[in-house]
This record gives sequence, structure tokens and C-alpha cells, in this order.
Amino acid sequence: MTFQLDQFRLDGKVAVVTGAGGRGNSIGRAYALGLAAAGAAVVVADLNEAGAIAVADEIRASGGRAIGVGVDVADERATLAMASAATQAFGGIDILVNNAALMVDISYDSCETVSLDAWNRAFAVNLNGALLCSRAVIPSMRARGGGRIVNQTSGGAFPATGLYGITKLALVGLTTSLAKQFGKDAITCNAIAPGNVTSDAGKALVPDDSPFIKFLEMACATHARGTPDELVGTLLLLCSPAGEWITGQTIHVDGGWVLRP
Repeated sequence: MTFQLDQFRLDGKVAVVTGAGGRGNSIGRAYALGLAAAGAAVVVADLNEAGAIAVADEIRASGGRAIGVGVDVADERATLAMASAATQAFGGIDILVNNAALMVDISYDSCETVSLDAWNRAFAVNLNGALLCSRAVIPSMRARGGGRIVNQTSGGAFPATGLYGITKLALVGLTTSLAKQFGKDAITCNAIAPGNVTSDAGKALVPDDSPFIKFLEMACATHARGTPDELVGTLLLLCSPAGEWITGQTIHVDGGWVLRP
């Protein structure tokens, strides 16, 4: 069979995107809109339920299918309820995008001074949340003959120099483990590692006048900052039939900031 462009289509698929209803100009929102544009029904999930519903309304207004649900990804019962809502609305789950994370609201204290509560909370959301959401949807994926899991890691994990990067590097380990353990069920698991993104959260952490921007401009092979939409193409590759043979990988979308062999 020769390659066809419709292998990037997601018609008939059901996608769950966590962290997709928070700050207005967000990566999660871009992911949800992109998956819907490719034909998927989308479950927009966020701790901010009103925000999730607003993004789902935006998708429906454009002719897509979507629902918004509230979820605390660190709460196992909440993740199971999210999966149940997806199944009730659309019949099952084919795609999970583990995008929800603490970034702006995480502790940036050193390993010497960070409180254990802050440490545990960061891991509860950024790592455990991805595990719990994956466990909640894998039975449906297996029943439907396979699925796609995409974890959102970060260029800040390579190398990890603080708590945020440590949680995101741990997520790379979860990615390879899920890929290996569920590959025979036709479930792939990959990660996207964005560079500096001009989302609302990204600009809150790294404002336009930050000295870090000058560093990025020197370090990156192309442009130093990207928009949320510049991540969507990679997501669609990993979620679509076109990316069926890709698993266990971390793909850097960062203008050549992190260069790895």
C-alpha cells in the first residue's frame, strides 16, 4: 500500500486531551483544536472545568464533536470518571494526550531547599497524572484494537536542572516503559518536548523581556520561540495512522535548541 495523505486523518477516532481548558492561549487548546480539525471527537479535560467546556464549545462551533470535563489528573477516581465520560459520549478512546502539568505554579527552589510537599505535588501531577490517565484509558484502547498515547515532556528536561525538568525527565522514562509494555496491544506511546512556546503560560514564565530569550536566540538553530500551533503537526503524526511505526520516542519541537543524536 502506498502512502496517502489521508493517513494523517483521525476520522472516527476519539481523543482525550488533558490540561486543554486552562489559560486561553495554551498548548492544550491548540492540541484539542488540531485533533478536531483532523476529524477526531475530542474530550477536553482540565482542572478548570469551565475552561474545558469553553474549548469544547469552540470545537463544536466549528463543526466538530467535543465535550468538556473537569479532572484532577492526580486523583485516580477523577481520571477513571474522565475515561467513563469519554466512553459514554463517544463510545471509547483511541488517543490520549497527557498535556496537563504544573509549570508556572511549580517550585523553582533548589534541590537543597525545595519543600517535600512541593516536590511530591509536582510529581503527583506531572508524572503520576500521566500514569493514572494512561491506566484509565488503556482498557478502552485495547478493546478497540490499539491506541496512541502522547506525553508532553519539555526541552527543560535535557538536562534537568530543577524540579520541573526532573519531573519531565521522569516522564520520558514512563513513555519508554508504556511503549514497551503495551506495544503488542498496538498501543504506541511517544513524547513531545517543546522548546520555549509563546503560550500564556510560557510567556508568564519567560516574558518577552527575559534575558533567557537572548540565550535561546543564540542557542537555537532556527527561531527561538514557537507558537502552540507549531507543535500540532508533530502531535498529528504521532496520533495518526501515518505514525503507526513510531513508539518510545521523544521528539523535540524547539527550533534546534536541544540537539540529540
